[in-house]
Amino acid sequence: MKESLRRAGIGYQTARRWMRRLGITVQFGKLGGMPATICTRPPAPTGNRSYRHLTFEDRMTIQAGVQSSPPLSTRGIAAQLGVHYSTVARELQRHRFEAYAGSGAGAAYSAAAAHVRAGATQAGKKHRSKRLDDSWIRAHVIDGLNDKCSPQQVAGRLRREYPDRKDLHVSHETIYQALYLQGAGGLRHELKVVKALRSGRTGRKPQSKLPRRSSRPWLEGVRLVDRPPVAADRAVPGHWEGDLVVDNDTGGLVTVIERRSRFCLVRKLPDCRDSQTVTGLVTEMIQSLPEALFETLTWDQGTEMAEHARITMGTDCGVFFCDPHSPWQRPTNENTNGLIRDYFPKGTRFDDSVSDDDVQAMQDQLNRRPRKVLEYATPAEVLAGIVMENVG
Repeated sequence: MKESLRRAGIGYQTARRWMRRLGITVQFGKLGGMPATICTRPPAPTGNRSYRHLTFEDRMTIQAGVQSSPPLSTRGIAAQLGVHYSTVARELQRHRFEAYAGSGAGAAYSAAAAHVRAGATQAGKKHRSKRLDDSWIRAHVIDGLNDKCSPQQVAGRLRREYPDRKDLHVSHETIYQALYLQGAGGLRHELKVVKALRSGRTGRKPQSKLPRRSSRPWLEGVRLVDRPPVAADRAVPGHWEGDLVVDNDTGGLVTVIERRSRFCLVRKLPDCRDSQTVTGLVTEMIQSLPEALFETLTWDQGTEMAEHARITMGTDCGVFFCDPHSPWQRPTNENTNGLIRDYFPKGTRFDDSVSDDDVQAMQDQLNRRPRKVLEYATPAEVLAGIVMENVG
C-alpha cells in the first residue's frame, strides 16, 4: 500500500482522508489493502426491462470491464448488464476520478467511488413539487370542477386571471392525471359532483344517411342559403341558433344560443310542443334581451317552428332553417344541448320534478363557465361587453 502511495505521489494521511470521504474501507499496514469483493454479473437480458438505477454490483461489472485486458467496449459491458449502451457511457463520463487517472495504472473509474458519489448526488436532488400539492391551487381546481368546468377550462381560467403568476398556473393534463392516474383518482374523491367530466362519448357520430325530407311550405324563402352571409361570421353579434331538448312524452326545453358569445337562454315548455306554444315562448325569450342583440335565429326543420312568422312579426328577428339532417350547421346549439344533457340526461321527464328554478340555475351556470374558444372568458362576460359596445 505504501509503495502504491509513493508511486502515486500521495501522502498517507491524504489517502486515509480520501478513502474515508469515498466510503471505501482500506486496511493500512504490511498486509493492508481493500477487502475482496465478489462481483456477480446479472444474466443477459431476455426482454425489455423497466428503468432502474445502477447498483454497486453493476458498477463493479463496469469497473471490471474497463480494467480487463483488453478492455471491454461500452456496448459489451452494456450487454452484460442488460442496459442500453448509453447508460454505461454516461456512467463512465460522470464518474472519472483524476486520482486514479493520474496513478499511472490506467484505471480512471472506481465502482466504489462512483457509487458513493451517485448516492450523494441523488440524495441532494430537490425534486419538483407537484402543482396540485399547493393547497390554494388544489382548492381552486376543486371549486372549478364542482362548478362543472372541464380541466381545460379550469386551467385556462387560472392563466387568464393570473397572467403574471406562473406559480399559480396548472396544465389541464395535470388535472386529468390527478383525477384518473395519481393515487387511483385521489382528486376525484374530493369533488361534490357525481361526474368529474362531462362527455362519455368515445367516438364521433357519423353524419345522417337518411333521405332528405319532403318540402315544407314554411321553408320557402327562409332556408340557410337565404340567411344573410354576415350571420355565418361570429365576429358580428346578434345571430342565434335554437332547438328543443325533449323527453319521451310531451315535455322539453327550448334552447337559444348566441353564436359569438355562446350565451344561452333556456326555458321549460309547459308540457306541450306544438308550434304555437314553441314560437310564443321563443318570442318571449328574444324580448327578454335588448332588441339590438337579435338579428337572426337559425333552427332545424322541425314542425314546432311552422309558425315562425309570428316570431319575426313580434321581434323583427328573421328565422332561417338548416338543411335536413345537418346538425353541424348549428354547431353552437348542438354543443350547448350536449352540455344540457349533462344536467338532464336522456330519459329525464320534464314534468313537475324539473322546476323553472332548476332550469334557470343550469342556464346561469352555463353562462358563467369559462370557454376555451373565448380565451377562457365566460359567455356572460362577452355578452355584457357586446351590450356595452351597443350602448356606447
